[in-house]
Amino acid sequence: MKLPFDFAAGMNNSSWFRRIRGFRLVYTPLVAIVIFTVMMTIILGTLQMQERNQQENALFRELSLVKQRIQLRFANNTEVLMSLSRDLGRVNSDDKIKTNALKEAESFLLNNHEISQLIWLNQDNQRQWMMPPPSRTNSWFDQAPYSKELNAQLNKTIELTLSTNRPAFSNFIQIDIPNDEPMAKERRTIFWQTIPIGPDGEISGVMAVLYSAQGIMEYVIPPELKGLYRFSMTTDAGKVLAISSDRNMPPRSLTNQTSLDLGILSPNAILRVDTYPTPSNLTFKMLLGVVIGLSAFVILSLWSVIKQMQVRQLAEASLRTETNFRNAMENSTPVGIRAHDMQKRITYVNRAFCEMTDWSPEELMGLQPPFPFWPADQQEYLLKKMDLALSPNSSHEMKGGIEGVIQRRDGTRIATRTYIAPLINEKGEQTGWVTSLVDISEPKRIREELAASQDRFITVLEGLDAAVSVISIETGELLFANRFYRERFGNTSQGHIDLANHEMDPALLQGLEDDNIDPLAGLPDSELNQIRQIESQEIQLIGDEAKWYEVRRRFIPWVDGHLAQLLIATDITLRKNTEDLARQQEERMQFTSRLTTMGEMASSLAHELNQPLAAISNYCMGVAKRLSGQADQTLSNDLLPALEKASQQAHRAGTIIQRIRGFVKRSEPQRKDSDIGEIVADAVGLVEIEAHRHRLAIAVELAPNLPKVSLDPVLIQQVLVNLLKNSLDSVREDAPLSSRWAVPPIKISADLETSTFPAMLRIQVVDSGPGVADGVIERMFEPFFSTKSDGMGMGLNICRSIIESHHGRLWAKNQHDPDSGKAVGCTFTILLPLETAETEATALA
Repeated sequence: MKLPFDFAAGMNNSSWFRRIRGFRLVYTPLVAIVIFTVMMTIILGTLQMQERNQQENALFRELSLVKQRIQLRFANNTEVLMSLSRDLGRVNSDDKIKTNALKEAESFLLNNHEISQLIWLNQDNQRQWMMPPPSRTNSWFDQAPYSKELNAQLNKTIELTLSTNRPAFSNFIQIDIPNDEPMAKERRTIFWQTIPIGPDGEISGVMAVLYSAQGIMEYVIPPELKGLYRFSMTTDAGKVLAISSDRNMPPRSLTNQTSLDLGILSPNAILRVDTYPTPSNLTFKMLLGVVIGLSAFVILSLWSVIKQMQVRQLAEASLRTETNFRNAMENSTPVGIRAHDMQKRITYVNRAFCEMTDWSPEELMGLQPPFPFWPADQQEYLLKKMDLALSPNSSHEMKGGIEGVIQRRDGTRIATRTYIAPLINEKGEQTGWVTSLVDISEPKRIREELAASQDRFITVLEGLDAAVSVISIETGELLFANRFYRERFGNTSQGHIDLANHEMDPALLQGLEDDNIDPLAGLPDSELNQIRQIESQEIQLIGDEAKWYEVRRRFIPWVDGHLAQLLIATDITLRKNTEDLARQQEERMQFTSRLTTMGEMASSLAHELNQPLAAISNYCMGVAKRLSGQADQTLSNDLLPALEKASQQAHRAGTIIQRIRGFVKRSEPQRKDSDIGEIVADAVGLVEIEAHRHRLAIAVELAPNLPKVSLDPVLIQQVLVNLLKNSLDSVREDAPLSSRWAVPPIKISADLETSTFPAMLRIQVVDSGPGVADGVIERMFEPFFSTKSDGMGMGLNICRSIIESHHGRLWAKNQHDPDSGKAVGCTFTILLPLETAETEATALA
C-alpha cells in the first residue's frame, strides 16, 4: 500500500529529528568537556609563562649585579695598583716608602684571591720583587712549557702600557695543566694586567698582575648566587674561560649573557648565567593532572556508551556477514564436511562432500550407518571404527585423523583421512559431531614412491667412506647422518657444527627478503647454486686424536621447505700427516744449510780479519818503540798509552774472532779460572763510551767475595757486551733524548744463586725500557729471528749457545708495574756452574 506523500514526508522528518536529538544527547557533554579542558590548559599555560617571565627578570637582575661586582672589583684593583705604582716610583728617594708599599702590596694580594702573582719590573724588565715570594708552587709560570707563552703575552702587554702610559690587559691565556698539579683549575685560564710605575708621567718600571679567570668566578661572585646559578666567562666565539660549577645544565634551564668590560685596553669577554632547575610545582601539576584525568574519564565514559550503541546496530549485520562467509568457505573448500546428531544420522553435508561421493544432499540427509558410500566389503570394519572414533574416551587419540576408504556411485574408491570433533551448542551441550574428509589418494601414492626412492638413496649414502650430514639452519637439529658420520661423531649435530667452523649464523639468510623469497617455503636452485655454495676447505678437529677433514658444504631446501645445510667430510688425516712430515724435513734441511753457510762465513771472516788485525797491532807496537826512543818525552807520554790500548784492542778483536770461529766449529771453550768482576768491568768499559754518548748510565753491583769460575773470559765478556748493547738500544728507543737524564741506569749485577743445588753464579742485566712483546720473547733466541730492520737475528742465539756450552742457562723476563700491569723493563739472567764436570772429576780423584 502506497502511503500519501505528506505522511511519508512526516515519517522521514521524524527519523531525521531523532538522529539529531540522539547526536545532541551524546555529543553535547563531550564537546563541553573538550572546551573545559582547552580553557583550563590555556589558563595553566598562561600561569606557567608568567612564572617563566618572572624567573627571566630575576636572572637578568642577578647577572647585572654580578657584572657590576666584577667590573667594580677590577676598577678598585686598578685604582689601588695605580696608587701603589706611584709609591713605588718614589722608592729611590725614601726606603720607608718602599717598606710601606711592599706591606700594602702584600695586604692587597691577601684580600684579592683572584690574583695569582704580583711582580715589580724595572725599566729593563728585570724583577725587583714578586708577591708571593718565589717558590716551587708559585713560580710555575717561569717553568716550561708555560713560560714561553706567558712571557710573550706579558711582553706584549708591557709594550702596550709603555706606549699608552696607562694600565693594559693581555689576551686570555689557556694552558693545559695536569689535574694533579697544585691549583691546576685556577691556572688553566689566566691573563696579565700591567700598571706603569713612576710619578708625573715618567715611567721607571711596570707592575705586572697575573689574574686567574677561575679565581674571579670563585672569589668575586657571592656564594649564595653560585648555589642558585651557574656563572661562566666565555670569549666572543663561545669558548669557556672559567665556570663557577661543573654541574651539567638540564634542557629546561634559563640562560642570559652580557658583555664584560674589565677595564680600558682589556680583552673582550662574555659573562653568562644559567639557572639550575627549580623545584617542581606539585600543586600546579596535581591540579593539571586532576583536570586532565577527570576530562579523560568523562570522555572515555561517553565513548564507551557510543561504542555500545554502535555494537547493537552492527550486531545483525555482522551475524549476516559471518553466516554468508561460513557458507562461502564451506562451499569453496575441497574438504568434505558432514554433521551427525547423537543418533549418528547425517544432518548436514557440504558441496565438496557431495562431489566426492557423487551423492546429492537430499539423498544423504537423515541416513544412518552403514552409509551407501562405504564399500560393501568394509562396512563392518568402518562401523566399528566410527563407533570407536565417536566415543568420548578416544577423542584425544583421534586428533591425527582416521584413514579410511569411501566409494563413489560409479564404484571408484578414494583413500581419505577423517577428522572428528564434537558439536557444542550455545549452552555448552553436545548435540552431535562434525566430520571432515580429505582426499589423500594422490599424496599417498607420491609418498609410497618417495619412500622407495629414499630407501635406495640411503643405501648408497650408508655405503660411502665419507661423513654426510644435514642440519637445520633454524633449529640446529641434525636432520640426516650416514653410517660414517655416526661412527665418528655420534647422533648429535655438534660434529657437523665443528666441521662447518660454526658458520651457522642467520646472516646466511640475509638478502632473501629483498628477493621476495620466503625461507620457510624453500629457496630456488639458482640461489643455492650461485650464492649459497661454499668452496671446499680443510678442517682440523682436536679431540682424543687430531683429525683432518676435507669439507664441502652447501645450503639446500629440506623436505619440509626449511633451509638446511648439507655437509660432506672426507678424512684426509693420513695425507696431512704426510705433508707435515715433508714440510718439517724441508725446514730442517733449510735450517741446516743456513747454519752451515753461517759457519763458513764466520770461518772466512776470521781468516780474512786476523791478518789486518795483526798488522794493526804490529804497526802500533812499532810506532810505540819509535816514540820511546824520541827525546820529546811529552809527546811520547801522550801517544804511547793510546797506541798500547789500540794494540790491545786489535789483539782482543783477533782473540774474539778466533774464539767465535772455534765456537762455530763446535770446539770446546778455552776455560781458565777467571774473576767475574774483571770480566764485568771490561765489558762495561767497552760499552760505557756508547752509553755516555746517548746520555745513559750503567750501574755495576757485585756481591763481595765471589769465587773464581772456570770459563772462557773472552766469550763470556762478548755475551755481556751483547746484552748491554741490547739494553742500551731498548732504553734509547723508548726514552727521548731530552729526558734520558731521568732514566734509571742499566744495572749489571753478579752474585750467587743459592736456591739451586749446587749453587751457581748468577749474572743479571736489567733495563727500564718498554720490555719485550710476548710474541717476541718466545722467539728472540731463535736463529735468524730479529725485530731490527738491519739485524741478522744471530746475536742472542750465539749468546745462548755460548752459555749452554759452559753448561749454563740464559733467559729473559719482563718486569711489570704492580699497579698498572704494564711492562717497565726486561731482565736477562745468566746462570753459570761454579765447578765444571772436569773440575769435579779431578776433585773426586
